[in-house]
Amino acid sequence: MYRIGVGKSRLLHPTYALRKFTMQAIARLSHFVGKTFAIWVLLFAILAFFAPAQFRWIGPYVVPLLGIIMFGMGLTLSKADFTEVFKRPGTVLIGVLGQFIIMPGLAWGLSTGLQLPPEIAVGVILVGCCPGGTASNVMTFLARGDVALSVAITSVTTLLAPIVTPALIYLLASQWLEVSASAMFWSIVQVVLLPIALGVVAQSLLREKVKACVDVLPLVSVVAIVAIVAAVVAGNQEKIATSGLMIFAVVVLHNGLGLLLGYWLAKVTGLSVAKRKTMSIEVGMQNSGLGVALATAHFSPLAAVPSAIFSVWHNISGPLVATLYQRFSNDEAYVDTATLTAAKPVK
Repeated sequence: MYRIGVGKSRLLHPTYALRKFTMQAIARLSHFVGKTFAIWVLLFAILAFFAPAQFRWIGPYVVPLLGIIMFGMGLTLSKADFTEVFKRPGTVLIGVLGQFIIMPGLAWGLSTGLQLPPEIAVGVILVGCCPGGTASNVMTFLARGDVALSVAITSVTTLLAPIVTPALIYLLASQWLEVSASAMFWSIVQVVLLPIALGVVAQSLLREKVKACVDVLPLVSVVAIVAIVAAVVAGNQEKIATSGLMIFAVVVLHNGLGLLLGYWLAKVTGLSVAKRKTMSIEVGMQNSGLGVALATAHFSPLAAVPSAIFSVWHNISGPLVATLYQRFSNDEAYVDTATLTAAKPVK
């Protein structure tokens, strides 16, 4: 009886009620910002272009901001994300190979065929060689695709990124600029693997407290990626003014072909409609924040522009494609056991 009385008094305590109300308000704000992510990215990209001096100070914080996003991903990873890999390894392998073959190949083909300037070519190839972005999980959910498969592919490509991404960039981009695969390996370990590992550890040690913070993660991720995009646009305002349209056209073509070929790959390998949607979105959407961080650290500010524009564009094309795919009837009795909890915060 005493414990029940304490529980009731706690519920009625003004401080507790205020804290609960504040957390609910933040969660609602986080949900709203997550749903309108593309608008915020586009808005702040425009603001940074026309008022670059107000955003250049963010430049030195690009890598820590990406680390925060990856830490949030670690907080949301679960055993189920990895058991999915062992339940259907062949399907996950198709997605991983599609991610690391189609997008890098398209990037190299576009850069070579269009004879892009060296720094822009490297930037396009760099974003093409990055793993899948966690925004793909949300878009797959909206498209009524296979969310559990989407999360599994994103998780595997992210964990493989320290080895596969530098190797692909070295193989495809060395003809334009000098590439240090070993330096990029350590960069990806520091800004991707370590934050994810810390997030997983924090989740295992602080279970309940972490669960209380998960609703806020979309807000944190959106703020971080918006800041990254604004920093890159502000730092390259003059160059974007002269070559931005060309880069934008290449990014749109790259993304569109990736979405199309990802769907085609799933179709020719005999996968269901729900999985075709998933493969299309997984292949077409990249971890553009990682592309920005690697370009800034190892190449030039201009090389980061394709990743920044990709971040803006794929969060416009993603919802459009998801809306289109909603009209595609799934050809199996598909039950999405992952639901929104599996769809990680946008990136």
